[in-house]
Amino acid sequence: MSQTLSASTLLAVPLAPLVGAALAGIFGTTFGGNWIGRRLSHSLTILGVLVAFILSAMTLKSVAVDGARFNETIYTWMVVGGLKMEVGFLIDSLTAMMMCVVTFVSLMVHIYTIGYMEEDEGYNRFFAYISLFTFSMLMLVMSNNLLQLFFGWEAVGLVSYLLIGFWFNKPTAIFANMKAFLVNRVGDFGFILGIGLIAAYTGTLNYGEVFAKATQLGAIEFPWYVMGQDVMLITVICICLFIGAMGKSAQFPLHVWLPDSMEGPTPISALIHAATMVTAGIFMVARMSPLFELSDAALNFILVIGSITALFMGFLGIIQNDIKRVVAYSTLSQLGYMTVALGASAYSVAVFHLMTHAFFKALLFLGAGSVIMGMHHNQDIRWMGGVRKYMPITWITSLLGSLALIGTPLFSGFYSKDSIIEAVHFSQLPAAGFAHFAVLAGVFITAFYSFRMYFLVFHGKERYDQNPDAHHHDDHGHHGHDDHHAPHESPWVVTVPLVLLAIPSVVIGYMTIQPMLFGDFFKDVIFVDAVRHPAMAKLAEIFHGPVAMALHGLQTLPFWLAVAGVAASYYMYMVNPALPAAIQRMFQPLHTLLENKYYMDWFNENVIARGARALGVGLWKGGDQAVIDGTLVNGSWKIVGWVAGLVRKVQTGYVFHYALVMILGIFVLMTYFVLLNK
Repeated sequence: MSQTLSASTLLAVPLAPLVGAALAGIFGTTFGGNWIGRRLSHSLTILGVLVAFILSAMTLKSVAVDGARFNETIYTWMVVGGLKMEVGFLIDSLTAMMMCVVTFVSLMVHIYTIGYMEEDEGYNRFFAYISLFTFSMLMLVMSNNLLQLFFGWEAVGLVSYLLIGFWFNKPTAIFANMKAFLVNRVGDFGFILGIGLIAAYTGTLNYGEVFAKATQLGAIEFPWYVMGQDVMLITVICICLFIGAMGKSAQFPLHVWLPDSMEGPTPISALIHAATMVTAGIFMVARMSPLFELSDAALNFILVIGSITALFMGFLGIIQNDIKRVVAYSTLSQLGYMTVALGASAYSVAVFHLMTHAFFKALLFLGAGSVIMGMHHNQDIRWMGGVRKYMPITWITSLLGSLALIGTPLFSGFYSKDSIIEAVHFSQLPAAGFAHFAVLAGVFITAFYSFRMYFLVFHGKERYDQNPDAHHHDDHGHHGHDDHHAPHESPWVVTVPLVLLAIPSVVIGYMTIQPMLFGDFFKDVIFVDAVRHPAMAKLAEIFHGPVAMALHGLQTLPFWLAVAGVAASYYMYMVNPALPAAIQRMFQPLHTLLENKYYMDWFNENVIARGARALGVGLWKGGDQAVIDGTLVNGSWKIVGWVAGLVRKVQTGYVFHYALVMILGIFVLMTYFVLLNK
C-alpha cells in the first residue's frame, strides 16, 4: 500500500454538501424570510458539491493509481453488548468510483437548477434539499458498516420524499411522495431484517468483520422452515437484503413509486434516477458480493426479479406521452438490467452499467427538462415536433444520450449493456435462460421507445398549435395557457451541464471497460466464486479490447435488434403516423393493460392497502377494544367489583355475627380433623 488517505479529507466530502444545505436551508428559507438571497444560496450549495467532487476525484486518483485504501472508524457513538454502533469510512475502488459519479452528476444538476427553477418560489429550499440528498448518498456509499449504510439509506428516502412532494400545493405531488415513502418502507423492512440477522449471527455490523465470517454464515441452517423446506440462513439474509434493494432500486413489484416520482421538478428526477437513490440498491448488493456468492437461491431470485423489471417496464415506456415518464420507465428497465447482472454474479458489470447509465440518464432527463422549458412547460410529446432547429444543443446532446441508452457500439451504454447480455448468456443458473431472453427483447423495446420520443420531439412537423388541451398544467404546477411561440434554446446554465454530461455518455465506457471489468480495479472489493459462477471468467476470455468489442458488436443480435427498434419507430412515427393508432385499435385490451400499468396500482390500493387497513381495524376493534379493553382491562375490575360486593355482605359490623362465624369455623375445622383421623 503506497499511500493512505486522510480521515479529515474524507470527512470533508460528505460534510461540504451538508454545510451548503444547512446554510441555504436555514438562512435562505426559514426565520421569516430569505436572509442570504438566491445568488448566495445557489453559490454556497454549488461550492459545497464542487468541493466534494474535487476531493472525490483526488480520492479516485489515489485509489486507482497509487493503490490507496482506507477502512477506519471515525467515531463510535454507542456499544450495545458487543455490538458497536460506529461512523466509519471504507474507501476502495468501488466507493471512490461511486463518490465521483454521485458528486459529478449532482454538480451538473445543481448548475442546471439555476436555470430550471429560476421562476420558482422555493428556489433556496430546492438547493438545500438537493445538497442534503448528495450528503445522504455520500454517507451511504462511503460507510464501512451496515448501520451507517442504513442511515444513508433512510436519509435518501427522506429527502426523496421532500423532493418528490416539493410542490406541496399540488395534490398529485403529495400522493406521489407518500407512495414513494410507503413503498420504500416495505423494502426497508426486509432490509433491516437482513441487517438484524447479520448482527445476530456475527455479532458485528462492520463489513470486513462480516465478510470474514461469511463462510461460517454460509454453513448455518435457518432455524425455521420456509414453505415447509429447510433453507440456509445465508439465503434468508441475502433475500432480505435484496428486498431492501427492490424498494430503493425500484424492482418489480416495488417499482410503483418511481414513475410517480416525476411529480417532482425535473432536476430532481435526474438526480434520483441517475446517481442517487435508485443506484443505492445496486451498489449495496455489489458491496455484499461475498454474502450473495454463497446463495444460488438468492441469485436466482435476483435474476427473475431483474428480468421481469427489464422487460415489462420497457413495454410501459412505449405508450407514455409525457416526456419525463418515458425516461422514467427507461430507468426502471435499465435498473432491471443492472439487477440481472447482479444475479449472474457479474457484480462489476452491474456497477459499470450503473456508472455509464448515470451519465446518459442524467443527460436524458436534463435534456427533457430543457425541452419542457423551451416548449413553455408543455410535457406532452404529441404536441412537439421539429424542435431540432430551435434547440440545437439540446437536440444533439439528447441524441447522444439516446444513442448511448440503446447501446450503439463505441458509446458508453454499449459496453455495459452488451457485457450484461453476454454475462447472462454464460451464467449457469436455472433462471438465466429467461433472463437472457428478457434482456435481449429489452434491447428492441428500449430502442423503440427511446427513438419514438426522440423523433416525436425533435423531428417531423411542428405540432405546437394543435394541442386540444390548450389550458394545461405545466411541470411547475402552474395553470398556464399555451402560448404558441416557437421553442427557444435554454440558457447556458442549462446547456453547459448537458454538454458536460454528453462527453462521458459517449466516451466513459470505452475508457474504463478494461480496468473495471477485466483489470484489477475491483480486485479484493468484489468477490466472485469463479467455479460456481463462471460468467465473468468466460467474459474475460472473449474480450479483446474495446475497439474489437465495438467492431464485433456490429455483427451481434443486440445491435440489429436496436437498429430494428430505431427503424420501426422511424417508420411508425415519421413515415406512416397513422399506423400506431391502427395497432392500438387492434390490440385495445393490451393497450388498456399497459395504460393501467398492469393494474399494479389498483392491486396495491385496493387489495394491499385496504387489506392492511382491514387487518388494522380488525386488530383494533377485535383485539384492542374487545379482548384487551373489554375482557382483560374491564373484565378484571368487574371481577374485583363482584367479589367486593359479596364480601361487603359478610362485613356487617355486628360483634355477634362475627362470633357466630368464628364458632362455625371452629366446628368445621374440628369435623375435618375427626374425619381425617378415622
